Amino acid sequence: MYRVCFVCTGNICRSPMAESVFRSHIADAGLDDLVEVDSAGTGGWHEGDGADPRTVAVLEAAGYEQDHRARQFRASWFDRVDLVIALDAGHLRDLRALAPTPEAAAKVRLLRSYDPAAPAARDGATDALDVPDPYYGSLDGFEECLELVEAASPGLLDAVRAAVKETTP
Repeated sequence: MYRVCFVCTGNICRSPMAESVFRSHIADAGLDDLVEVDSAGTGGWHEGDGADPRTVAVLEAAGYEQDHRARQFRASWFDRVDLVIALDAGHLRDLRALAPTPEAAAKVRLLRSYDPAAPAARDGATDALDVPDPYYGSLDGFEECLELVEAASPGLLDAVRAAVKETTP
């Protein structure tokens, strides 16, 4: 089983949205028996909570299913996940710092790095690839978040499909 974990700050907005969208892509591609998708947060403030109601509303309006309980990403998880998808540059930095080995740190990637239309990172700055945190804003921010997640999902699916082919006999 190939495992992908999406990570944002509190695991109630961006990462559960990305988890739902990508799980749908995995199912549509017929890979649900080969790929497991979940999400977590860099912090534990919301552990046990469901997704933010605005996340749920935007996902449901777009036809995505979700059943979510927030949890915090732990360093020990690197042993059991194949790909850790950070939603912004801060998460990328935090997750790589949490990684126990350079090999584990190499598993962490930014979601928008899989979007061919995303702006190129300049001078080593990765914040151009951030999915902005919609938590303190209006519903529009959640809709923008969904658009960015959907735009990156086909490229991520291609990468995961290729990785699964390498790992399955």
